Amino acid sequence: MNISVLGCGRWGTFIAWYLNKAGHQVLLWGRETSKNYKELAETRKNDYLALPEGIELTNSLEMAIEYSEVHIISISAQQLRSFAWQLNQHNIKGKTFILCMKGLEAESGKRLSQVVSEEAAGANVAVWVGPGHVQDFVKGIPNCMVIGSENVDITKEIVQKFSSDLIRFYYGQDMIGNEIGAATKNVMGIAAGMLDGLGYTSLKGSLMARGTREISRLVRAMGGNDITIYGLSHLGDYEATLFSPHSHNRKFGQSFVEGERFGKLAEGVATVEALMVLSKQYNVEMPISGALYQILFENAEAKETLEQLFLRPIKFEF
Repeated sequence: MNISVLGCGRWGTFIAWYLNKAGHQVLLWGRETSKNYKELAETRKNDYLALPEGIELTNSLEMAIEYSEVHIISISAQQLRSFAWQLNQHNIKGKTFILCMKGLEAESGKRLSQVVSEEAAGANVAVWVGPGHVQDFVKGIPNCMVIGSENVDITKEIVQKFSSDLIRFYYGQDMIGNEIGAATKNVMGIAAGMLDGLGYTSLKGSLMARGTREISRLVRAMGGNDITIYGLSHLGDYEATLFSPHSHNRKFGQSFVEGERFGKLAEGVATVEALMVLSKQYNVEMPISGALYQILFENAEAKETLEQLFLRPIKFEF
């Protein structure tokens, strides 16, 4: 099967590597001006892996779209709307686009599948979410992930063709829950990193318990299944985000409270903004997300704000 991977950062490059290893013909696209693309074009490797000879590289979006009926998008979530508009300038009707990023549109709070559907009408949209780090996968450490779409036939086809001994895929039945869950686990990752940086690592158990409850309330208000938050897309991804040394979001949170600069993308920051939009829109109380917003965007003092968050007035747990 021919597959185009659009985006050649850490995750996009891994996906190309994985699908080639699973027996597919893969074309990997990146912007000509991208540092990641230039590095791959010159050396065919990055900090995590070396590209097999069977993977073709291109900086032509037209070529990438024509190459396949199935396309995987792995770029920054906040660039997705403009990128989807670019895609719509080509013949994409009936083609399938699988979103392999975890975020929400900051200004609107919209899910990424909604963004693509608005800008690229006529395309099929699916999501690929769940736990796992490139650093572990390339060592042969397996994990479980989720594929979901509004069309169960598309979901089943992708799962059947993408599954291997390295990744076991499950059918995602709840797009709202899976997308919100995947995006917000990065928010909880930032909170976990802040707790680590403040020496409050033992509070991450409370964060996990209360974080899942907070996000499940939002999903239910949005019309999704609140139980989805306890599946792979959110709670199942906590180990890879709240505890892993590889997590960009956890490392960002720790660096933030330690006063150090973190130079890599932490999608959870923009997701915090989006959650404030959704909190107001659906009238859902979100104390953890709200506390992070105060710290990140309103210059609230992290130690005091997080202490107040976890020492709120006594109430029944459920």
